[in-house]
Amino acid sequence: MSFPETSTYPEPSQATTALVLGILGIVCCAPLGIFAWIMANNELEGIKAGRRNPENEGTANASRILGIIGIALLGLGLIVLILGLVGMFALPFISEVGR
Repeated sequence: MSFPETSTYPEPSQATTALVLGILGIVCCAPLGIFAWIMANNELEGIKAGRRNPENEGTANASRILGIIGIALLGLGLIVLILGLVGMFALPFISEVGR
């Protein structure tokens, strides 16, 4: 009878959760990128401190990159929204000046 191998690291990995949040942050809900980035940074700090399994370092790095991309897309979306609103409210005034 064999038992499953127990982890020698005191903290469980959150790299997979961060990866899922990063993917969702890009695909459908950009604010999730913030949480992915934070979780990935915490995971990488835990790996460097020896509290978490170093096998998940690649997944944590990918999560961090996806989180950054999600936040960048959120920022671009907000800029486009603000410019659109400014244009929408400024257009009547610009067209009146041109007459």
